[in-house]
Amino acid sequence: MRLSTAANSIIVAMFGALVALLGLWIYESYQTSMRRAEERVVAASKIVSTNASWINALAVQTLQRIDDSLGPTLGLASDEVKNLNEAVSNLPGKVQAYVVDRNGRTLFSTDPNIRPIDIRDREYFSAVAKGEPFHVSGLLVSRLNNKQIFVFSKRLERDGVFSGAAMVSFEAELLRDVWEAVSLGENSTVSMIRKDGELVARFPASDGPMNMSSYVLFTDYLPKASSGTYVANSPADGARRVVAYRLVEGTGIVALASADYEAGLTPFRSDLFIAAAVLVLASISSLAAWGWIRYVGKRDAEKSARLEDALEDNRLLLREILHRVKNNFQGVQSVIRMHQLPADAQKLLFDRIGAMIAVHEQIYGRDQFSAIGANDLIPSIIDKLISAYGDNVAARYDIEDFYLDPDQATPVALLVTEVVTNSLKYAYPDGRQGTLTISLRRHGDLGATLVIADDGVGFNPDDVRRGMGSRLIRGVMGQLRGSFEYKFQGGTVFTAQLALIPRK
Repeated sequence: MRLSTAANSIIVAMFGALVALLGLWIYESYQTSMRRAEERVVAASKIVSTNASWINALAVQTLQRIDDSLGPTLGLASDEVKNLNEAVSNLPGKVQAYVVDRNGRTLFSTDPNIRPIDIRDREYFSAVAKGEPFHVSGLLVSRLNNKQIFVFSKRLERDGVFSGAAMVSFEAELLRDVWEAVSLGENSTVSMIRKDGELVARFPASDGPMNMSSYVLFTDYLPKASSGTYVANSPADGARRVVAYRLVEGTGIVALASADYEAGLTPFRSDLFIAAAVLVLASISSLAAWGWIRYVGKRDAEKSARLEDALEDNRLLLREILHRVKNNFQGVQSVIRMHQLPADAQKLLFDRIGAMIAVHEQIYGRDQFSAIGANDLIPSIIDKLISAYGDNVAARYDIEDFYLDPDQATPVALLVTEVVTNSLKYAYPDGRQGTLTISLRRHGDLGATLVIADDGVGFNPDDVRRGMGSRLIRGVMGQLRGSFEYKFQGGTVFTAQLALIPRK
């Protein structure tokens, strides 16, 4: 009953945790979607700003060139007319240039379809007539062809007196290329707006001229920062968009790029659907798990007594088997001792078999059948090796408290035996005293780092690499899916990266 209650509590806790995690994931998904949408429109606004600055600079240069080409009576020679036509032809889009006198009458135009039109009511004329050196108009509808245009105009003076105006007009369709270049998707826009709120140009085109001075860009955002992003409904078509704006330095023009708000949330909505599906599945799974737990709890209660008895029998049997394995290893040592092997070879065999014996002692001596404590196993091996090779060397341990399964314990024991034996044999000649430092610590979630360092005289790695011990080390490293290296600076440092993840 207690187990069933605990399991039900765990299910409730896990379901609550899942809901919290899904909520956090959805929140992060929304933030990420908005951040990506803002990054895209900010990058696009920079492109729009660059084009607006370029158009403004070209228009000002062209107007200045027109002024310089005009004589004292605002006339143009034939060769100057040719040069002016060439200059206008280099401007982007369909551009026309005009020169009018102080009464608004057209004196010159690059437009072959020009006809007499009174422009004194146009802002681009009246502004320069009142003294403004240069002027950028808002969006206009041409009286010549009914197309949406915007005009740059320059005040013309002769002898300090207003004599007329020079103008270059651009079709608003010019922004189509910019819109295609930024590629923000359907329902996106690019715009140029005067700092006072007058729309200069927009693509896709608006219905006509528009004053946006009461729009949130000019009431809330632009007064606080010359660039930024926001989400709002467009005053042109009412669509909700993510907008980036940027005041084009030295022009009085604000460059805008906007992307559809709903399109920007597409990844978020996809994640929201996934989260809802996961939540539904989790609810069904939780109910099924609750019913299964009740069934399993009742069934297991009947079996628990029999299993407990069987488990104890198995423990006794396994302990006896391991004890016999240890005795067999000791028997192997006795057989080796009877053969006339070189002393060094015999000792190396004893050490290696001793390492395996130590593993079995840890298993049956402490009933650690499924896992062996690294901080118990490694010191038991090294202390025996130090006693065998001489007490002139001390050992210092820094071993993290975690467990190895038996399949890992034996290769680790053999690896430690080989490396420590090399240090004891070669690093401390003639009874030299020293200290061995042994460290085994977790390395992330996927393994551990073993470091065995001595402060001895060092040894030639080539001598070690040619021996059986070196081959054994490489074989053990293959079992542990690891890598190792030796460093010989002020002693010898052996470092190995091991995959020591306890098995479930």
